[in-house]
Amino acid sequence: MARPALSVIPQDIVSAADYERHANEHIEATAWAYLQGGAADELTLSANVNAWRNCKLLPRLLADVRGGHTRFTLFGDTFAHPIILAPVATQRLFHPEGEAASALAANVMGGVAVVSTQASISLEDIANQAQGALWFQLYWQGSREATLALMRRAELAGYRALIITLDAPISGVRNREQRAGFKVHETFTKVNAQPPSIPLSFEASQSVVFDGFMQLAPVWSDVEWLISQTKLPILLKGILHPDDAVKGVAAGAAGIVVSNHGGRVLDTMPSTFEVLPFIVKAVNGALPIVVDGGIRRGTDIIKARALGATAVMIGRPYIHALATAGALGVAHLIRLLREELEIAMALSGCKTLDDIKPEILYN
Repeated sequence: MARPALSVIPQDIVSAADYERHANEHIEATAWAYLQGGAADELTLSANVNAWRNCKLLPRLLADVRGGHTRFTLFGDTFAHPIILAPVATQRLFHPEGEAASALAANVMGGVAVVSTQASISLEDIANQAQGALWFQLYWQGSREATLALMRRAELAGYRALIITLDAPISGVRNREQRAGFKVHETFTKVNAQPPSIPLSFEASQSVVFDGFMQLAPVWSDVEWLISQTKLPILLKGILHPDDAVKGVAAGAAGIVVSNHGGRVLDTMPSTFEVLPFIVKAVNGALPIVVDGGIRRGTDIIKARALGATAVMIGRPYIHALATAGALGVAHLIRLLREELEIAMALSGCKTLDDIKPEILYN
């Protein structure tokens, strides 16, 4: 039986891994399978974490880093650090205050959270309780009209940027969830938008994938149209192929999120660490690049910056912290990661984020 969240941070929590260990005691078994699981054999899920770990740092000594900091500016907002809370659905599964607690923690710590279309609290309520910048993650709603209506709500609520998730027009084959019998109650899934419906019956010759879900999926012309409908910066999330990155630049995107959806959609894809350099080369400085997938340490963040990323997103780690100790836990986790990043920078001879270059990586 899951236990209520803590009101005090235990002394033995000193890293993201410690929050993961504690979170297992505060999350129901089926919800744990949903959170921790990936697609199929979970090869991409494990590859994400291992790739960052296997990369080595080659520090430079005796650099004058006095007065250093982790600040950076993105889309007109200055943040205290490059750690963004990724969009994670139905967070009230893990804590009663859900997305509101996560957003509050991100803002208090000088950062930004991305609110999911599938949040378990309305996007307006989250924005009303926020104390800083928020971004909104937009799933295509099956039609231009429905998607535009949802985007307009985010604009009116004061969200500062939009992220379109492109890599999950259908759910992945999540065997761990299936074995656990996980189901999300509809009260959590329909707060912000009614999921697009597909026909309930098919001819024997038809496919529920190609003749059902993919009939409602967006294509590049839809992305271009949506970008033209707003003045907010739009980032494209789920980019792994350099050619898609080039198309994103041509479509007018304001940024790219290199992501494989945390290994939850298509298994055996490469880790985001592996593809990040190719996306950076393809984009060639045209727009900022954010990367997610397997970020667990401040050393992972400095490696991401060295490979050309502007910022990183974390997902599962902050949900572990949320389940363990609510907003306090999420804020504490962000502080831990920021301090780890500062230490890594100082010991690598990097005074600011702009000083982090590929040369600090040992090849």
